[in-house]
Order: sequence, then C-alpha cells, then structure tokens
Amino acid sequence: MKVKDVMSAMEEIAPLAYSEDFDNTGLLVGDPSLEVSGILVTLDTLETVVDEAIDKGCNLIVSFHPIIFSGLKKITGKSYVERVVQKAIKHDIAIFAVHTALDNDWNGVNAMICEKLGLVDRRILIPQQGTIQKLVTYVPKKEADTLRNALFNAGAGDIGNYSNCSFNTEGKGSFNPNDDANPTLGSHGETHFEDETRIEVTFQKHKRSSVLNALFENHSYEEVAYEVTTLDNTNQHIGMGMIGSFEKAMNGPDFLSFLKKTMKTDCIRHSNLPDKPIVKVAVLGGSGSFAIEAAIASGADAFVTADMKYHDFFKAENRILLADIGHYESEQFTKELIVRALSKKITNFAPALPEGKLVVSEINSNPITYF
Repeated sequence: MKVKDVMSAMEEIAPLAYSEDFDNTGLLVGDPSLEVSGILVTLDTLETVVDEAIDKGCNLIVSFHPIIFSGLKKITGKSYVERVVQKAIKHDIAIFAVHTALDNDWNGVNAMICEKLGLVDRRILIPQQGTIQKLVTYVPKKEADTLRNALFNAGAGDIGNYSNCSFNTEGKGSFNPNDDANPTLGSHGETHFEDETRIEVTFQKHKRSSVLNALFENHSYEEVAYEVTTLDNTNQHIGMGMIGSFEKAMNGPDFLSFLKKTMKTDCIRHSNLPDKPIVKVAVLGGSGSFAIEAAIASGADAFVTADMKYHDFFKAENRILLADIGHYESEQFTKELIVRALSKKITNFAPALPEGKLVVSEINSNPITYF
C-alpha cells in the first residue's frame, strides 16, 4: 500500500473538493509513491506526534488539522510548524490533512458529535453552495442506454435519496466532417443528420472527472458535444454544521450537565438559559460563531460549538442556548471517526497494511488547560 492509495481512500471518505477555500488540505509533506509502513491518525501534527509516529513505525500521519496552513517562506526550525516539517522530512514521514473536507462531509465531524449526543433526524445546518453540477450531452439514439448507464455507474444521476435520475429529449443533430475528421457516422464534406438523444444528468462536483471519463469512453463520436454547468441547488449532504433532535427533551441545566459529561470538557461557556426545554440542537465542531444566526434560524434550542467571543453570546437574546465547549473538545472524537472510516477502506488494498499499523495518536494535542 502506498501513500497515494491512502489518499484515494481519504478522498472517498471526505472528498477534498469540499474543503473551504481558506483551507490547506491533502498531502502536505511526503512522496505519494512511498510504501506505507503504518498510519498514525491525529487531530494535530506536533513534534511529539512525529516522534510518536517514529516510535510506532508509522511513516504516514493522517491529521485532521493541517500543520501548514499558510505559505512557508523559510524552514529554519524557528517555529513549531517548521520543526514539524523538518522532522517529518528527515524521517521520511508523509503528512496528509483532511480538515474542512471532513467538516463538510455528511458523515464527518459534526455527524460524530451528533452520534455522541444521540441526536436523531439530522440535517446539514449550512449547506455548501456550488457542489452540484449538470452534464448535458448528445448521443446517437441507439447508444443512449449504454451511455446513460455508464454515467450512472460513474456517479451521475444521484439526487438526494434517488439514483439513476436523468432527463432525455429526442431530436435530430447535424454535423459536416472536414477532410481532417475521422467520423464514426457520416461522410467527409457532407452534412449528416442523426437521430440523437439529449441526456441531462446532475452529479456532485467531486465526481466530475469520473463522469467525464465515462462520457468520453462510452461515446462513439470523435468530437463529443457536451456542457457542464454549476447549479445553485441545495446539496442535502454537504456543508458546515448539523442539526438534530433529542428523542426526549431536557431542561437547560440537565442539558449542560449531559453535554459536559459526554463531550469530556472541563468547562462550558454558555449564554443565559432560555426558558424552554432543549430538544433541537445544532452542532459545529471547531470555531463556529459564524453559524449562530443559522442555528437560530433553524429553530434550534441550543447551539454547541467553540471559540465564541464575548459579544457573540449577546446574539442569543434568550432565543437559543449558546454553548462553547472548547475547540479541542468539540473535535476530539475525530480521530476515532477517521480510523473507523479508513479501516473499512484500506482492507482491499494489496499489499495490505500490516496488522495493528492503523493507530490513533495517544498525544493530547489540546494547547489549552483549565485551572
């Protein structure tokens, strides 16, 4: 198994196409062709984590947070970021970061929080825009079924809980091959008319390459007429934050006690307790103050996130309970999530990863302590 194989597996788990623009995800350090001796999964890549990888014989670190966030102009060891990169390169250790790709994934960070809290009837809090694209193409009528099925097999035609969705229109296409053409139908210098089917299918943007490959491989024309457009349709399964409900309501104090215990936090900073039961809860792992208005608009009784500032708590206005449980605490179960998902994906690779070589980092990378 090579690093590029693990990268492909991570793309299936959380496609990097859905990373936020400000983020830096993917392979940050190392050679994609490197044979993997072991994988260490961590929340943050610190020097101690690289040491741990060396001790455990792991030459690939899969990290939630990227160690390189903005550009490095020098690598002289003056900062912890530079020292991590230096040590990783020195010991031939690759570093892959997934961050907001996993934040935005339906089965990602926020789904894990919902799972831990026991929330049901989940949906995305802030759907990501521009994640759905549409392909329109024209194919000889007798080839339409073959091409359409190939597009479905490549991942096109999925809309919410429905698959194999398409729209088809019959018509007549025309073309005139010049002397340099190699037409499958028609003759040079003559305008040819062909009974064609116009096929329209939508697909998630990370599947664009596979969908277009299926188009070109299963279309008989030398020049394939097609167009791809990005739609504004809401994607039900990609976006920041998640909202779900308890099967049984809690009062404010009981909810905070439950939250503190379940999320293993030493401190919860929260707004005034609203005079209503807590049933519907919005969650957003990491820094989530930008989603307060969305949580309120969603009708949530509480919003669980981290890194809220002083004035953010005023926005509650007794409409919602804002609960800041800490950045690390909100994402602490992400390591478990990655290992669980990755272990299912890499079992089919040959040669397989040595048994016991997909491990969770034992380093507590939380930079904040409570007195």
